Amino acid sequence: MNRREVVRRVLEHGRPPYVPWSFGFTVEAGERLLGHYGLTDLQELKETLGDHLLRLGSETGWFEPAGPDRVRDAFGVIWNRSIDKDIGNVEGCRLATPSLRGFRFPDPLDLRIFADIPAKIARHGDRFRVFEIGFSLWERAWTLRGLENMYADLLDHPRFARELLEAIAEWNLAQVREALRYDIDGVYFGDDWGQQHGLQIGPRLWREFLRPPLERMFAEVKRAGRFVVVHSCGDVQELFDELIGMGLDCFNPFQPEVMDVFALLERYRGRLSFFGGLSTQRTLPYGSPEEVSRETRRLLAAGAAGGYLFSPAHDVEGDVPLANLLAFIEEVRRQVS
Repeated sequence: MNRREVVRRVLEHGRPPYVPWSFGFTVEAGERLLGHYGLTDLQELKETLGDHLLRLGSETGWFEPAGPDRVRDAFGVIWNRSIDKDIGNVEGCRLATPSLRGFRFPDPLDLRIFADIPAKIARHGDRFRVFEIGFSLWERAWTLRGLENMYADLLDHPRFARELLEAIAEWNLAQVREALRYDIDGVYFGDDWGQQHGLQIGPRLWREFLRPPLERMFAEVKRAGRFVVVHSCGDVQELFDELIGMGLDCFNPFQPEVMDVFALLERYRGRLSFFGGLSTQRTLPYGSPEEVSRETRRLLAAGAAGGYLFSPAHDVEGDVPLANLLAFIEEVRRQVS
């Protein structure tokens, strides 16, 4: 059974031969591991670590220089990377008024999104293939409009809020339809709806504004017989039953700081798979290597019956010591050694 088949077994609610894994690293953490293994390329690193997911598409899109420590994304949003080197912090407000008049979306079929898919599949065909769309709805909306403005628009300008969210969904759907022409296994929608306790906008507004476009995006993937994976940071567990009914197959990042990951694994096994689980807020930056190994083994044991892909709960940050990085890497690889 190759890596692709192991992940499929998990998402189809079977018992895998071992718990599959996939890791993400920020620039600083990735460079530390590249140096340790004597590598120069992140794709080579993922192959060295036995990563089970092949990530396709452009995820958060492409960026162009826009001044010192700043980049401009495809939507024209300026990101300050003086502190956060990976994505950055939004500067300014691309949509200064609650209107799309005069605003043009970038080409959803830009060759930079799809050009390397055939070569990646040819080279890494034994990995589970996920086409990624980052900032896939709520995040894309507020990065364009500004977070406070977007909150207010839900109440003060609901027609515009729906128009913006539906336009973003249509942009995503154009990408999804193109991606489904390739031999992929699923689509990964990245977004953040939660905070440390509960939803950012509450369940009523989530259902009114976000659920309809999400249902259309999920349905396009499910009609093609592929898997739906969602990333949402924060405490969104009140939505799990609803999301399952909408077609969700796998949820990430599964943060132990905001939910009881072990209880949820047991509760939803057979209905929903989880991907993540190792604390990036506490255990990885502040624990000892022994504590990281112990928590990793505990997660692997809980996931042995299925419904689980191991990963740190988010891309590993640069404040994590190398010894802690190697601790969880060695534990998961030991399963198949």
